[in-house]
Amino acid sequence: MHSSSTSGSRLCLNSLKSLPMKSLAFGTLLLPFHSINASKTAYQFDNVVNSNTLVVVSVANPTTVFTDSDHLHGFGYDLVRNYADSLNVKLEFKTVDDNATALKWVKQGKASFAMTTASIQSIEAKKLTSFSASCGETVSLTKNGLSAQLNWVFKAADDPLSETANGFVCRSKQNGTLQQLASFYNQNVIKQESWDTIQRDLNSRMPIYKASFQRTAELYDIDWHLLAAIGYQESYLKPNSVSPTGVRGLMMLTNSTAKAMGVSNRTDPAQSIQGGAKYYDLMLDQFADVPYPDRNWFALVAYNMGPGAVSQLQKRIKAQGKNPNQWVHLYAYLDRNKASNGRYRQAVQYVTRIRAYLEHIKTTPQLVNI
Repeated sequence: MHSSSTSGSRLCLNSLKSLPMKSLAFGTLLLPFHSINASKTAYQFDNVVNSNTLVVVSVANPTTVFTDSDHLHGFGYDLVRNYADSLNVKLEFKTVDDNATALKWVKQGKASFAMTTASIQSIEAKKLTSFSASCGETVSLTKNGLSAQLNWVFKAADDPLSETANGFVCRSKQNGTLQQLASFYNQNVIKQESWDTIQRDLNSRMPIYKASFQRTAELYDIDWHLLAAIGYQESYLKPNSVSPTGVRGLMMLTNSTAKAMGVSNRTDPAQSIQGGAKYYDLMLDQFADVPYPDRNWFALVAYNMGPGAVSQLQKRIKAQGKNPNQWVHLYAYLDRNKASNGRYRQAVQYVTRIRAYLEHIKTTPQLVNI
């Protein structure tokens, strides 16, 4: 089992129970007073209020979450994380081996809700309730290679937590957040016929450089899979690569960046990996205010475009009244304007392909176990 949590500035939810009102506005949904008053029915909403924590259980798959690192990511995970943020509570995200176990956790009250691709029949057989995690926006999921069967499953339909969650998902659909998340996590970003070539490249080259990726990643506290994914995007793991603009080496460093990172020979694989890791680590530091996993994507765009360019985009996003530290907003800006700006188009391709390589390396046993 894997668990992860996110936190930030938190509202003291316990104080909500004492408010003298017939109903309570939680997020943007009006909640009935019985949910916060003493009653015979035990709602998960009360557990979330009392613990200031949302506990979500899921099965790891390309639609929900990718694990095996300190920073989880995935379409379903990001949607759940955004929901927890909207409630201003911590997220405790747990993965189990199968949908049946996830449903059992909900039935037993061990989780606030489950995110699953379980069949409606199996959900109803346990007398649980569910709704579409896309608010019916199945076209966006399907065209991006994600499962249209993704559901959020609750113990009771009248639990205020279920009501707020349903409202949140549908608002995410209406404001375009859901579609942008699905676009970023597009499982078809690399054509299927290309994977055979990619796999051959990785099978032949990864054994040569894996140890160097691992040693360097540990030095900078970076996921080595991510470092390897950057290397493959940059050079296909070819240390003698050179571009028309003069960047060269396995991590394709410019001459000035190489010197700043202490790299004397850009075509030396170990030096190049070390220089690339050091520069990526600097990009992570540049965006220390951005929470993980979003910080990884910000740093990748900065690695590609430069940190100054990303900071300028953050100012434009903030001027639009949106949170400049949320990846979904930066990605949406780049994606919307990529047709008229080649740098934006390149950045979108860069970060989405690295995300795809990262997931492939993480989930291919012969690469992980080389």
